[in-house]
Amino acid sequence: MPQNLEALRRHFENDRFAAANGMRLVELRPGYAKTTLQVEDRHLNNLGIVQGGVVFTLADFAFGVAAKTGGKAAVAVNAAISFLRPTRTGSLTAEATEVSRSRRLSVCTVRVTNESGQLVALVQGTAYIKEEPFPLE
Repeated sequence: MPQNLEALRRHFENDRFAAANGMRLVELRPGYAKTTLQVEDRHLNNLGIVQGGVVFTLADFAFGVAAKTGGKAAVAVNAAISFLRPTRTGSLTAEATEVSRSRRLSVCTVRVTNESGQLVALVQGTAYIKEEPFPLE
């Protein structure tokens, strides 16, 4: 793995918010990141399904990492989610793929699937690429 991707992986392995919510970064390469979550009772809403914010956070985690694989800091400027199927148990996986990158913008598509591989949500996100490198050391 290139040095900047290795540093990025180490940085996000220690992401406090993701860890506190049971999310892990499991794969990383240029323009791509995969995150996972084992569904627990704390992730369920009053209907007994995974709360939408949990699904979005998992997708946003993957999106944020994928947008930073170019070595620059990047911040989301827009993200839209479509929820396609509910999840009650098992695990969720978010795979973010950068579909376009310019000097200032990274556009990613994120597919969130359940453990059977069924599509749970689809996210389209745009990040602004800053001048400073990432991870900031």
